[in-house]
Amino acid sequence: QPTTFEELDINDGWQQAHLEVADQCFEYPCLVARAPENRYRNRHRYVSPYDHSRVHAHNDYINASLVVMQVAQRKYILTQGPLPNTCGHFWLMVWQQNSRGVVMLNKLVERSSIKCSQYWPPHLGQSLLFEEMSISVHLEGEDVRAYYKIHHLRLENMVTGEKKPISHFQFTQWPDLGVPESPIPFLAFLSVVRDSGCLSHEQGPVVIHCTSGIGRSGVFALVDACLVMMESKEHPFSLNIRQVLVNMRKYRMGLIQTPEQLRFSYMAVIRGAKQLKKNEQQKK
Repeated sequence: QPTTFEELDINDGWQQAHLEVADQCFEYPCLVARAPENRYRNRHRYVSPYDHSRVHAHNDYINASLVVMQVAQRKYILTQGPLPNTCGHFWLMVWQQNSRGVVMLNKLVERSSIKCSQYWPPHLGQSLLFEEMSISVHLEGEDVRAYYKIHHLRLENMVTGEKKPISHFQFTQWPDLGVPESPIPFLAFLSVVRDSGCLSHEQGPVVIHCTSGIGRSGVFALVDACLVMMESKEHPFSLNIRQVLVNMRKYRMGLIQTPEQLRFSYMAVIRGAKQLKKNEQQKK
């Protein structure tokens, strides 16, 4: 049975490995997500948050799941790309969960189809007001880099006047089809998100989304969690990446949608771990 990256590659085993992950996962109830009054808040019929791990936004429904990785001391909220009718719920969730960062892994439009609503102000100095949630979002600054953009946002509670800074990280190099050729830009992006402090367990959970909140979002959370676990292991390469994914799927269904996303995750973890090893040796 192929288990290492090289064995899986030689034996063309990614399809089988991806199926085996699915076979080890349980389906949990999603009654709230599938209730008639909530259906219009789901982007896809086939992606629902489990009842036991869904995020409660203001006692209201949002298609978002809290993924808790105890060993890595990480909490992630994985959610779908906001719809026109859920942008306010999205920001209310960010506010209530005390999140300090939002990670976006898609473009607004890909292959001529809308993947996500423009839920933050498009121009510097602009604000978006979500009256029913009593929240406004103001764009204070942005950094545009080769692989990503950072939007510096300010959330304001319109009732109390309380303000919170939010960093919005958008990875712009994920191709419309498939996965990136190299994990290097992706790892550089992950490093920027980590350096901001918004993944720290002292903050509220980081909010991660793509379109459905299971494919690219799953890749980001899996790679980050694996690298954190490897940092604390005596033998980092003994980590079972597939088992970590099976554990994550207890909190949100279908994480890592395709065999090629699984392969890319392995590539990123291996590359990131080699970098960790190099850094350790340089410290010595």
